[in-house]
Amino acid sequence: MHAVEQVFREHRTRMLAALTRVLGDLELAEDSLQDACAQALRTWTTTPDDPMAWLLTVARNRAIDRIRRARRPVPVRPEVAVDSYSLDSLVNLGDERLSLIFTCCHPALSLEARVALTLQAVAGLTAAQIGRSFLVPEATMAQRLVRAKRKIRDAGIAFAVPADHLLPARLSSVLAVVYLVFTQGYVSFDQALASEAVRLGKLIASLMPDEPEALGLVALMVLQDSRFAARRTPSGDFVLLADQDRSLWDRTAVVEGTSLVERALSRRQPGPYQLQAAIAAVHAQALSPEDTDWPQIVALYTELSVRSPSPVILLNLGVAVAMASGPTEGLALIDRITGLDRYHLWHSARADLLRRLGRASEAAEAYGRALELATEESDRRFLKGRFDELRLGVNPHDLARLPEDE
Repeated sequence: MHAVEQVFREHRTRMLAALTRVLGDLELAEDSLQDACAQALRTWTTTPDDPMAWLLTVARNRAIDRIRRARRPVPVRPEVAVDSYSLDSLVNLGDERLSLIFTCCHPALSLEARVALTLQAVAGLTAAQIGRSFLVPEATMAQRLVRAKRKIRDAGIAFAVPADHLLPARLSSVLAVVYLVFTQGYVSFDQALASEAVRLGKLIASLMPDEPEALGLVALMVLQDSRFAARRTPSGDFVLLADQDRSLWDRTAVVEGTSLVERALSRRQPGPYQLQAAIAAVHAQALSPEDTDWPQIVALYTELSVRSPSPVILLNLGVAVAMASGPTEGLALIDRITGLDRYHLWHSARADLLRRLGRASEAAEAYGRALELATEESDRRFLKGRFDELRLGVNPHDLARLPEDE
Protein backbone atom coordinates (compact mmCIF):
# COMPACT_ATOMS: atom_id res chain seq x y z
CA MET A 1 0.00 0.00 0.00
CA HIS A 2 1.30 3.47 -0.88
CA ALA A 3 2.21 5.57 2.17
CA VAL A 4 -0.35 8.23 1.20
CA GLU A 5 -3.16 5.67 1.16
CA GLN A 6 -2.11 4.32 4.54
CA VAL A 7 -2.02 7.74 6.18
CA PHE A 8 -5.34 8.67 4.56
CA ARG A 9 -7.05 5.50 5.79
CA GLU A 10 -5.72 5.82 9.33
CA HIS A 11 -6.13 9.56 9.85
CA ARG A 12 -8.69 10.75 7.30
CA THR A 13 -11.46 11.54 9.77
CA ARG A 14 -9.15 13.41 12.16
CA MET A 15 -7.62 15.46 9.35
CA LEU A 16 -11.02 16.28 7.87
CA ALA A 17 -12.33 17.28 11.28
CA ALA A 18 -9.33 19.55 11.96
CA LEU A 19 -9.64 21.25 8.58
CA THR A 20 -13.39 21.72 8.97
CA ARG A 21 -12.83 23.28 12.38
CA VAL A 22 -10.46 25.85 10.90
CA LEU A 23 -12.25 26.51 7.61
CA GLY A 24 -15.84 26.30 8.79
CA ASP A 25 -16.77 24.54 5.55
CA LEU A 26 -16.98 20.76 5.35
CA GLU A 27 -17.13 20.70 1.55
CA LEU A 28 -14.06 22.92 1.26
CA ALA A 29 -12.17 20.86 3.83
CA GLU A 30 -12.95 17.65 1.98
CA ASP A 31 -11.94 19.01 -1.42
CA SER A 32 -8.72 20.49 -0.04
CA LEU A 33 -7.74 17.25 1.68
CA GLN A 34 -8.27 15.40 -1.61
CA ASP A 35 -6.05 17.98 -3.34
CA ALA A 36 -3.34 17.39 -0.75
CA CYS A 37 -3.50 13.61 -1.17
CA ALA A 38 -3.31 13.95 -4.94
CA GLN A 39 -0.18 16.12 -4.61
CA ALA A 40 1.37 13.63 -2.18
CA LEU A 41 0.82 10.79 -4.63
CA ARG A 42 2.69 12.80 -7.27
CA THR A 43 5.57 14.04 -5.12
CA TRP A 44 6.30 11.67 -2.24
CA THR A 45 9.42 9.65 -3.02
CA THR A 46 9.99 9.04 0.67
CA THR A 47 7.46 9.41 3.46
CA PRO A 48 7.80 12.69 5.41
CA ASP A 49 8.67 12.49 9.09
CA ASP A 50 5.13 13.67 9.96
CA PRO A 51 2.94 12.73 6.99
CA MET A 52 -0.30 13.92 8.59
CA ALA A 53 1.21 17.36 9.27
CA TRP A 54 2.44 17.51 5.65
CA LEU A 55 -1.04 16.73 4.31
CA LEU A 56 -2.68 19.27 6.63
CA THR A 57 -0.24 21.99 5.56
CA VAL A 58 -0.86 21.39 1.86
CA ALA A 59 -4.62 21.08 2.39
CA ARG A 60 -4.63 24.40 4.26
CA ASN A 61 -2.80 26.10 1.40
CA ARG A 62 -5.10 24.58 -1.23
CA ALA A 63 -8.12 25.74 0.76
CA ILE A 64 -6.84 29.32 0.81
CA ASP A 65 -6.18 29.13 -2.95
CA ARG A 66 -9.73 27.90 -3.57
CA ILE A 67 -11.22 30.66 -1.41
CA ARG A 68 -9.26 33.39 -3.18
CA ARG A 69 -10.07 32.07 -6.64
CA ALA A 70 -13.74 32.09 -5.70
CA ARG A 71 -13.29 35.65 -4.34
CA ARG A 72 -14.87 34.64 -1.07
CA PRO A 73 -13.72 36.12 2.25
CA VAL A 74 -11.30 33.91 4.13
CA PRO A 75 -13.22 32.57 7.13
CA VAL A 76 -12.09 33.76 10.54
CA ARG A 77 -11.87 31.21 13.34
CA PRO A 78 -11.06 32.33 16.88
CA GLU A 79 -8.35 29.69 17.12
CA VAL A 80 -6.48 30.74 13.98
CA ALA A 81 -5.26 34.06 12.61
CA VAL A 82 -6.55 34.74 9.10
CA ASP A 83 -3.18 35.22 7.49
CA SER A 84 -1.40 32.37 9.19
CA TYR A 85 -3.68 29.33 9.28
CA SER A 86 -0.76 27.92 11.24
CA LEU A 87 0.02 24.26 11.13
CA ASP A 88 0.31 24.29 14.93
CA SER A 89 -3.28 25.50 15.14
CA LEU A 90 -4.44 22.72 12.86
CA VAL A 91 -2.57 19.95 14.61
CA ASN A 92 -3.13 21.18 18.16
CA LEU A 93 -6.88 21.63 17.88
CA GLY A 94 -7.14 18.18 19.38
CA ASP A 95 -9.39 15.32 18.37
CA GLU A 96 -12.30 17.01 16.62
CA ARG A 97 -13.94 13.83 15.37
CA LEU A 98 -16.74 14.17 17.88
CA SER A 99 -17.51 17.67 16.63
CA LEU A 100 -17.58 16.30 13.09
CA ILE A 101 -20.07 13.58 14.08
CA PHE A 102 -22.39 16.05 15.82
CA THR A 103 -22.20 18.41 12.84
CA CYS A 104 -23.14 15.66 10.40
CA CYS A 105 -26.07 14.67 12.64
CA HIS A 106 -27.36 18.19 13.25
CA PRO A 107 -31.19 18.29 13.56
CA ALA A 108 -31.36 21.09 10.97
CA LEU A 109 -30.56 18.42 8.36
CA SER A 110 -33.06 15.84 7.20
CA LEU A 111 -32.62 12.34 8.58
CA GLU A 112 -31.58 10.98 5.17
CA ALA A 113 -28.99 13.76 4.87
CA ARG A 114 -27.63 13.02 8.36
CA VAL A 115 -27.20 9.36 7.52
CA ALA A 116 -25.53 9.99 4.17
CA LEU A 117 -23.22 12.71 5.50
CA THR A 118 -22.13 10.64 8.49
CA LEU A 119 -21.29 7.71 6.24
CA GLN A 120 -19.26 9.87 3.89
CA ALA A 121 -17.55 12.36 6.21
CA VAL A 122 -16.99 10.15 9.25
CA ALA A 123 -16.89 6.65 7.78
CA GLY A 124 -15.27 7.56 4.47
CA LEU A 125 -17.76 5.80 2.18
CA THR A 126 -18.22 7.12 -1.34
CA ALA A 127 -21.50 8.40 -2.78
CA ALA A 128 -21.65 5.25 -4.90
CA GLN A 129 -21.26 2.96 -1.88
CA ILE A 130 -23.87 4.83 0.15
CA GLY A 131 -26.26 4.90 -2.78
CA ARG A 132 -25.98 1.15 -3.30
CA SER A 133 -26.71 0.46 0.36
CA PHE A 134 -29.84 2.62 0.35
CA LEU A 135 -30.95 1.79 -3.21
CA VAL A 136 -30.38 5.36 -4.42
CA PRO A 137 -28.56 6.25 -7.69
CA GLU A 138 -25.03 7.56 -7.20
CA ALA A 139 -25.86 10.92 -8.81
CA THR A 140 -28.83 11.40 -6.50
CA MET A 141 -26.76 10.56 -3.44
CA ALA A 142 -23.95 12.89 -4.56
CA GLN A 143 -26.42 15.76 -4.92
CA ARG A 144 -27.87 14.99 -1.49
CA LEU A 145 -24.40 15.14 0.04
CA VAL A 146 -23.53 18.44 -1.64
CA ARG A 147 -26.80 20.01 -0.48
CA ALA A 148 -26.20 18.86 3.08
CA LYS A 149 -22.68 20.27 3.21
CA ARG A 150 -23.78 23.61 1.79
CA LYS A 151 -26.66 23.81 4.23
CA ILE A 152 -24.19 23.40 7.09
CA ARG A 153 -22.05 26.22 5.66
CA ASP A 154 -24.84 28.60 4.69
CA ALA A 155 -26.83 28.11 7.91
CA GLY A 156 -23.73 28.72 9.99
CA ILE A 157 -24.13 25.44 11.86
CA ALA A 158 -21.49 25.39 14.57
CA PHE A 159 -18.75 22.81 14.28
CA ALA A 160 -18.78 21.85 17.93
CA VAL A 161 -19.98 19.38 20.53
CA PRO A 162 -23.27 20.77 21.90
CA ALA A 163 -23.44 22.50 25.26
CA ASP A 164 -24.18 20.30 28.25
CA HIS A 165 -27.87 21.20 28.41
CA LEU A 166 -28.33 20.25 24.74
CA LEU A 167 -26.13 17.17 24.76
CA PRO A 168 -28.68 14.46 25.77
CA ALA A 169 -31.08 15.27 22.93
CA ARG A 170 -28.29 15.72 20.39
CA LEU A 171 -26.54 12.50 21.42
CA SER A 172 -29.83 10.67 21.05
CA SER A 173 -30.03 11.91 17.44
CA VAL A 174 -26.45 10.79 16.74
CA LEU A 175 -27.04 7.31 18.15
CA ALA A 176 -30.30 7.02 16.19
CA VAL A 177 -28.43 7.76 12.95
CA VAL A 178 -25.82 5.10 13.71
CA TYR A 179 -28.46 2.52 14.60
CA LEU A 180 -30.42 3.34 11.44
CA VAL A 181 -27.28 2.63 9.41
CA PHE A 182 -26.82 -0.66 11.26
CA THR A 183 -30.47 -1.66 10.82
CA GLN A 184 -30.31 -1.00 7.09
CA GLY A 185 -27.28 -3.27 6.80
CA TYR A 186 -28.78 -5.90 9.10
CA VAL A 187 -32.16 -6.11 7.36
CA SER A 188 -30.67 -6.10 3.85
CA PHE A 189 -27.89 -8.59 4.82
CA ASP A 190 -25.26 -5.98 3.93
CA GLN A 191 -22.60 -6.96 6.45
CA ALA A 192 -20.17 -4.28 5.30
CA LEU A 193 -22.71 -1.57 6.12
CA ALA A 194 -23.61 -3.18 9.44
CA SER A 195 -19.92 -3.47 10.34
CA GLU A 196 -19.37 0.19 9.46
CA ALA A 197 -22.16 1.16 11.87
CA VAL A 198 -20.49 -0.90 14.61
CA ARG A 199 -17.21 0.90 13.91
CA LEU A 200 -18.95 4.29 14.11
CA GLY A 201 -20.61 3.28 17.37
CA LYS A 202 -17.28 2.23 18.86
CA LEU A 203 -15.74 5.54 17.80
CA ILE A 204 -18.51 7.49 19.56
CA ALA A 205 -18.29 5.32 22.68
CA SER A 206 -14.50 5.82 22.83
CA LEU A 207 -14.86 9.58 22.46
CA MET A 208 -17.69 9.77 25.03
CA PRO A 209 -16.67 7.15 27.61
CA ASP A 210 -19.04 8.54 30.27
CA GLU A 211 -22.18 7.98 28.15
CA PRO A 212 -23.62 4.52 28.95
CA GLU A 213 -26.17 4.69 26.12
CA ALA A 214 -23.36 4.98 23.56
CA LEU A 215 -21.84 1.85 25.07
CA GLY A 216 -25.26 0.19 25.13
CA LEU A 217 -25.75 0.84 21.42
CA VAL A 218 -22.39 -0.74 20.61
CA ALA A 219 -23.30 -3.78 22.71
CA LEU A 220 -26.65 -4.11 20.95
CA MET A 221 -25.10 -3.94 17.48
CA VAL A 222 -22.27 -6.34 18.33
CA LEU A 223 -24.71 -8.91 19.74
CA GLN A 224 -27.08 -8.66 16.79
CA ASP A 225 -24.21 -8.80 14.33
CA SER A 226 -22.90 -11.97 16.03
CA ARG A 227 -25.79 -13.89 14.42
CA PHE A 228 -25.16 -12.63 10.90
CA ALA A 229 -23.89 -15.92 9.44
CA ALA A 230 -26.93 -17.85 10.70
CA ARG A 231 -29.67 -15.45 9.59
CA ARG A 232 -30.22 -16.79 6.09
CA THR A 233 -29.87 -19.98 4.09
CA PRO A 234 -27.31 -20.41 1.27
CA SER A 235 -30.13 -19.55 -1.14
CA GLY A 236 -30.80 -16.30 0.68
CA ASP A 237 -33.96 -17.20 2.59
CA PHE A 238 -34.57 -15.65 5.99
CA VAL A 239 -34.04 -17.90 9.03
CA LEU A 240 -35.95 -17.23 12.24
CA LEU A 241 -33.99 -16.84 15.45
CA ALA A 242 -35.53 -20.04 16.84
CA ASP A 243 -34.42 -21.98 13.75
CA GLN A 244 -30.87 -20.65 13.46
CA ASP A 245 -27.85 -22.91 13.71
CA ARG A 246 -26.31 -21.47 16.85
CA SER A 247 -22.95 -23.04 16.09
CA LEU A 248 -22.68 -20.34 13.39
CA TRP A 249 -23.01 -17.53 15.90
CA ASP A 250 -19.80 -15.60 16.50
CA ARG A 251 -19.10 -16.51 20.13
CA THR A 252 -16.25 -14.01 20.39
CA ALA A 253 -18.70 -11.25 19.49
CA VAL A 254 -21.24 -12.65 21.98
CA VAL A 255 -18.67 -12.45 24.77
CA GLU A 256 -17.68 -8.94 23.71
CA GLY A 257 -21.28 -7.72 23.49
CA THR A 258 -22.26 -9.26 26.82
CA SER A 259 -19.29 -7.64 28.53
CA LEU A 260 -20.24 -4.27 27.04
CA VAL A 261 -23.81 -4.65 28.31
CA GLU A 262 -22.56 -5.36 31.81
CA ARG A 263 -20.23 -2.35 31.70
CA ALA A 264 -23.00 -0.05 30.52
CA LEU A 265 -25.58 -1.26 33.06
CA SER A 266 -23.04 -0.98 35.87
CA ARG A 267 -23.36 2.83 35.51
CA ARG A 268 -26.95 2.46 36.81
CA GLN A 269 -28.36 4.80 34.17
CA PRO A 270 -30.33 2.30 32.05
CA GLY A 271 -31.64 3.58 28.75
CA PRO A 272 -33.37 2.10 25.69
CA TYR A 273 -30.20 0.87 23.94
CA GLN A 274 -28.86 -0.73 27.10
CA LEU A 275 -32.16 -2.54 27.72
CA GLN A 276 -32.33 -3.77 24.12
CA ALA A 277 -28.73 -4.93 24.41
CA ALA A 278 -29.61 -6.81 27.60
CA ILE A 279 -32.45 -8.55 25.73
CA ALA A 280 -30.06 -9.47 22.91
CA ALA A 281 -27.62 -10.83 25.51
CA VAL A 282 -30.28 -13.11 26.99
CA HIS A 283 -30.93 -14.54 23.50
CA ALA A 284 -27.20 -14.85 22.79
CA GLN A 285 -26.47 -16.76 25.99
CA ALA A 286 -29.15 -19.41 25.36
CA LEU A 287 -27.53 -22.53 23.91
CA SER A 288 -30.87 -23.57 22.38
CA PRO A 289 -34.29 -21.94 21.87
CA GLU A 290 -35.65 -23.97 24.79
CA ASP A 291 -32.99 -22.50 27.10
CA THR A 292 -34.13 -18.92 26.46
CA ASP A 293 -35.10 -17.10 29.66
CA TRP A 294 -38.37 -15.68 28.36
CA PRO A 295 -39.58 -14.34 31.75
CA GLN A 296 -36.37 -12.26 31.92
CA ILE A 297 -37.00 -10.97 28.39
CA VAL A 298 -40.58 -10.07 29.37
CA ALA A 299 -39.26 -8.14 32.36
CA LEU A 300 -36.75 -6.25 30.20
CA TYR A 301 -39.32 -5.41 27.53
CA THR A 302 -41.72 -4.25 30.23
CA GLU A 303 -39.08 -1.86 31.55
CA LEU A 304 -38.27 -0.75 28.01
CA SER A 305 -41.95 -0.05 27.28
CA VAL A 306 -42.02 2.27 30.30
CA ARG A 307 -38.82 4.13 29.42
CA SER A 308 -39.33 4.23 25.65
CA PRO A 309 -43.01 3.58 24.90
CA SER A 310 -43.81 2.75 21.30
CA PRO A 311 -46.13 0.36 19.44
CA VAL A 312 -43.15 -1.67 18.16
CA ILE A 313 -41.81 -2.17 21.69
CA LEU A 314 -45.27 -3.33 22.78
CA LEU A 315 -45.34 -5.75 19.85
CA ASN A 316 -42.03 -7.25 20.94
CA LEU A 317 -43.35 -7.44 24.49
CA GLY A 318 -46.41 -9.32 23.22
CA VAL A 319 -44.19 -11.81 21.38
CA ALA A 320 -42.14 -12.37 24.55
CA VAL A 321 -45.31 -12.83 26.64
CA ALA A 322 -46.56 -15.40 24.13
CA MET A 323 -43.33 -17.36 24.50
CA ALA A 324 -43.31 -17.09 28.28
CA SER A 325 -47.02 -17.57 29.05
CA GLY A 326 -48.67 -18.90 25.91
CA PRO A 327 -50.21 -17.60 22.67
CA THR A 328 -53.55 -16.58 24.22
CA GLU A 329 -51.90 -14.03 26.54
CA GLY A 330 -49.59 -12.79 23.80
CA LEU A 331 -52.37 -12.35 21.27
CA ALA A 332 -54.52 -10.44 23.77
CA LEU A 333 -51.70 -7.96 24.31
CA ILE A 334 -50.86 -7.61 20.61
CA ASP A 335 -54.50 -7.06 19.65
CA ARG A 336 -54.63 -4.05 21.98
CA ILE A 337 -51.81 -2.27 20.12
CA THR A 338 -52.84 0.60 17.84
CA GLY A 339 -50.89 2.31 15.09
CA LEU A 340 -49.34 -0.77 13.45
CA ASP A 341 -51.95 -1.65 10.86
CA ARG A 342 -49.44 -1.00 8.05
CA TYR A 343 -46.53 -2.74 9.81
CA HIS A 344 -46.11 -6.20 8.33
CA LEU A 345 -44.53 -7.70 11.45
CA TRP A 346 -47.63 -6.89 13.52
CA HIS A 347 -49.79 -8.91 11.10
CA SER A 348 -47.14 -11.61 10.92
CA ALA A 349 -46.95 -11.94 14.73
CA ARG A 350 -50.75 -12.13 14.96
CA ALA A 351 -50.81 -14.72 12.20
CA ASP A 352 -48.40 -17.00 13.99
CA LEU A 353 -50.23 -16.79 17.29
CA LEU A 354 -53.55 -17.46 15.57
CA ARG A 355 -51.95 -20.44 13.86
CA ARG A 356 -50.68 -21.79 17.16
CA LEU A 357 -54.18 -21.47 18.56
CA GLY A 358 -55.62 -23.51 15.67
CA ARG A 359 -57.45 -20.56 14.07
CA ALA A 360 -56.11 -21.36 10.60
CA SER A 361 -58.43 -19.21 8.47
CA GLU A 362 -57.76 -16.11 10.56
CA ALA A 363 -54.03 -16.88 10.49
CA ALA A 364 -54.06 -17.18 6.69
CA GLU A 365 -55.83 -13.83 6.41
CA ALA A 366 -53.23 -12.19 8.68
CA TYR A 367 -50.33 -13.73 6.75
CA GLY A 368 -51.88 -12.48 3.54
CA ARG A 369 -52.04 -8.94 4.90
CA ALA A 370 -48.43 -9.15 6.10
CA LEU A 371 -47.37 -10.34 2.65
CA GLU A 372 -49.08 -7.32 1.06
CA LEU A 373 -47.13 -4.94 3.29
CA ALA A 374 -43.67 -6.58 3.33
CA THR A 375 -41.04 -5.02 1.07
CA GLU A 376 -37.90 -7.10 1.71
CA GLU A 377 -37.77 -10.09 -0.63
CA SER A 378 -36.54 -12.44 2.11
CA ASP A 379 -39.51 -11.45 4.31
CA ARG A 380 -41.91 -11.97 1.42
CA ARG A 381 -40.60 -15.46 0.69
CA PHE A 382 -40.95 -16.43 4.33
CA LEU A 383 -44.49 -15.05 4.62
CA LYS A 384 -45.60 -16.61 1.35
CA GLY A 385 -44.32 -19.97 2.54
CA ARG A 386 -46.37 -19.72 5.74
CA PHE A 387 -49.43 -18.51 3.82
CA ASP A 388 -49.18 -21.39 1.33
CA GLU A 389 -48.73 -23.94 4.14
CA LEU A 390 -51.98 -22.81 5.74
CA ARG A 391 -53.81 -22.88 2.42
CA LEU A 392 -52.62 -26.44 1.88
CA GLY A 393 -54.08 -27.44 5.22
CA VAL A 394 -50.90 -28.01 7.21
CA ASN A 395 -51.72 -28.46 10.88
CA PRO A 396 -50.87 -25.07 12.45
CA HIS A 397 -49.72 -26.72 15.69
CA ASP A 398 -46.91 -28.38 13.76
CA LEU A 399 -45.35 -25.03 12.91
CA ALA A 400 -45.19 -23.18 16.21
CA ARG A 401 -42.67 -20.47 15.49
CA LEU A 402 -42.96 -16.72 15.81
CA PRO A 403 -42.02 -14.59 12.78
CA GLU A 404 -39.67 -12.43 14.85
CA ASP A 405 -35.91 -12.12 14.60
CA GLU A 406 -35.63 -11.03 18.22
